[in-house]
Amino acid sequence: MVTQEELDKAKLPRHVAIIMDGNGRWAQARGLSRIEGHRAGADSVRAITKACRKLGVQYLTLYAFSEENWQRPRTEVEALWRLLNRYLEKELDEMLQNDIRLNAVGDIDRLPRSTRELLRKTMAATSKNDRMVLSLALSYGGRQEILRAARLMAMECGAGRLKIEEINEQTFSAYLYTVGLPEPDLLIRTGGEDRISNFLLWQMAYTEIFFTDAYWPDFREKELEEAILDYQRRERRFGKTGDQVRAERGR
Repeated sequence: MVTQEELDKAKLPRHVAIIMDGNGRWAQARGLSRIEGHRAGADSVRAITKACRKLGVQYLTLYAFSEENWQRPRTEVEALWRLLNRYLEKELDEMLQNDIRLNAVGDIDRLPRSTRELLRKTMAATSKNDRMVLSLALSYGGRQEILRAARLMAMECGAGRLKIEEINEQTFSAYLYTVGLPEPDLLIRTGGEDRISNFLLWQMAYTEIFFTDAYWPDFREKELEEAILDYQRRERRFGKTGDQVRAERGR
């Protein structure tokens, strides 16, 4: 078992992103409904948010609902929004007590009105918290996000507020849903699938990826620490040689 003492606090990922997969299969294996799986998954959201806050991870981004998820049965989609509403209502005090700021990325206007209002209310109430940022990716798609940014920049160019020669990676990033967030250092995907499913496509150019067979409802602090320990064993070179990185580290 990984202990906190084995983790190097100086090498923690600043930003952890998680694709929370396996709720439905977890429920099916137990003869339960998919909704019960999502309900159990909400417990993991609470546990992992608390664990990240305790460890000192500054940013946590959870892939809660993708653009493609709108294709699921209506009853399941509506149940997911009810679960989110309950989560926001129950966790506000916890966020305030633990100095956690809530953020949302994605096409939020597409969400049900009650969810949008509760989400914005919670974000406003936690806006001054600065120990950790919890971002929920809702109605989010990486390709859709990139297309949206390109359209917004095209409109700005057409209006004369942006020059084509001013467009670079930094400018482009400012038009993404994730503006103001650092790029993820570590992506974790649960549920045994080895793909990124249209999540943070622009932002994950140099993200370390960790896949686990654990279903999301079974993912807890121990599994999180194992993923972070694996991340800490890696050498992040960002295009440089290992010798260059080690020389820079030794300065």
